[in-house]
Amino acid sequence: MLVFDQLKKQDSQLRLVAMVLAAGFCVLLAGLWYVQVFSSKRFADSLEDQAVRSVRIPAVRGKVLDRNGQPLAENRPTYNVELYLAELGKHFHAEYLRIRPASVRTRAEREQLEWSARYNVVSNITAQVSDWLQQPQVIDQKKFQRHYNEVRALPISILQNLNASQVARFAERPGVFPGLDLEIQPLRVYPHGSLAAHVLGSLTRDESSQEEEDAFYHYRLPDWKGVTGMEGVFDGQLRGAAGTKSMTVNRLGYRQQETMLRAPEPGDNLVLTLDFKLQRAVEAALVSSMFGAQTRGAAVVMDVQTGDVLAMASAPTFEPIEFMGRISTEHWTNVLNHPIQKPMLNRAAQENYHPGSILKMLTALAALEMEKLDPMEIFNVEADPERPGKGCIYVGNRKIKDTVANGPYNFKKALMHSSNSYFIYHGLKPGVLQKIIMLGEKFHLGERTGILPRQETAGEFPDQTDLVRRWQPGDTANLCIGQGKVSVSPLQIAVMTSAIANGGKVFWPRLVLRLEPSDPQFGEKVSEFPPRVRDDLGVKPENLRLIHEAMLAEVEEAGGTGSGAIIKGLKIGGKTGTAEIEQGGKIVDKTTWFASFAPVDRPKWAVIVMVESGASGGKTCAPIAKLIYEALQKRERDAGQKNSALASLN
Repeated sequence: MLVFDQLKKQDSQLRLVAMVLAAGFCVLLAGLWYVQVFSSKRFADSLEDQAVRSVRIPAVRGKVLDRNGQPLAENRPTYNVELYLAELGKHFHAEYLRIRPASVRTRAEREQLEWSARYNVVSNITAQVSDWLQQPQVIDQKKFQRHYNEVRALPISILQNLNASQVARFAERPGVFPGLDLEIQPLRVYPHGSLAAHVLGSLTRDESSQEEEDAFYHYRLPDWKGVTGMEGVFDGQLRGAAGTKSMTVNRLGYRQQETMLRAPEPGDNLVLTLDFKLQRAVEAALVSSMFGAQTRGAAVVMDVQTGDVLAMASAPTFEPIEFMGRISTEHWTNVLNHPIQKPMLNRAAQENYHPGSILKMLTALAALEMEKLDPMEIFNVEADPERPGKGCIYVGNRKIKDTVANGPYNFKKALMHSSNSYFIYHGLKPGVLQKIIMLGEKFHLGERTGILPRQETAGEFPDQTDLVRRWQPGDTANLCIGQGKVSVSPLQIAVMTSAIANGGKVFWPRLVLRLEPSDPQFGEKVSEFPPRVRDDLGVKPENLRLIHEAMLAEVEEAGGTGSGAIIKGLKIGGKTGTAEIEQGGKIVDKTTWFASFAPVDRPKWAVIVMVESGASGGKTCAPIAKLIYEALQKRERDAGQKNSALASLN
């Protein structure tokens, strides 16, 4: 009331203040009315048009390393020119006005003009940037339209994989074109091309959520998933944990702002048992055969004391990087899916082959264990009347040819010359077949090792139930020489040969040493994969010694079928094999083998070589094995020199 009393006294200054306050109050009321009433619909529409979108950010994929830390698969930064469409609004409108005719009759015509204007702007910018950076590029209309309709809040990539000079040129003139930015993204690379491709495997584009990730995202940035090989088996560990950011977009779908909610965690590094230099030497040796680059075969090198796969090669091979882009139908049909060459097939583990004479190691061990074979006893191979100078054996009314001359043979001579008659004769003795099957079960023939799930064959090997199902003496004869109802992979033969070499321990083949964090700051522990013994043969050491001596003779003594592998100063025990492939009663092809280990007096390595359509195990595969053993010798010398150098420093 005091204020009104003062106003009644005609106080001009006070009345002025009151009028100013009243005017301000009226303005405030008018503003509130404007916002709350007059503009309410516009603000409501604006709020409805704005939205928050979640974006999945892939993690950096872990590396795949050899046992010495040499990268077999890694990531390198790739520099891409990205174009943000949100910054081109006025350019879209200007282009629309430029191309718009005097009259636009329908909404469809207007929308088509708007689309053409947007494409013209983006296409022109792409052409100018391409010319500026000297990397020809044309923006695909369908790709642009799909991007604009589905993920316009994200930038569109117009140039990829810039080199150093292009990056420098772009950095010299930032902002020369609207909406452009240089972004760095990790790119999966295989620095040694096709090396160990079947072990490493391949990737495919896949942005789907993994376990323990959010299932729903509005947008997903490009990501990759392992399909085959180690990339597939350990995809979850290599892929890491994706991150998340939130993005506010306006009613036109353009990005307004973004916030990182969770940073991606890089994947673990995978350390394999492979030796990079040895793998390279094995692959080179494999294609040094009579077929050269057209060789169809496989080679496996295994540490007989641990089961470590030091090298595993398959020929022909492929480039893993090919599967990270578009593969033409012609290239897939004529190269990657060729019906004969089959480069995608891992012949070391994924294909079945008759083992041929290399299975005589098993036949011999079974006969020796059953005491049905006296190594000094002489067996006379019968002459083949139809082939002068060659032997044969009759099983019932069936004649089985022998590759050796007729005449007297003891155990060592029969193995080193690979006599069919000798091993069939002893394999048909009572109890030997059952022992062959029992030892085959100990070697786990006919079973997968689990080393490469979905890329490994179990093979075929008879069990005890097969003996009561139409099993004939001819089946036994075939089994004794690795023909008929038996098929194996080179990896299985590597396991078998390693067990014969090391005294009877059957290892699970090991391809992974450990998983280790690629970034120690995440505090993850290293996961080790120790060697594992799968079984024990439980055979007499003296019987294994007899087989070792005979295998050594096959390589070193005159007339031995494995002489092509002989190396001065290295005692190699080997067994050659040539398995016939029959169709319609005719021999249409053959598989050649050389199974070996060294040194015989202190076994370290098993080397298995298989070549399809080879001349023979001795002529085709043994020389390849020789090259591999020379690489193993060099590996040992290099390791010795390195250890000596370290010792001298200490």
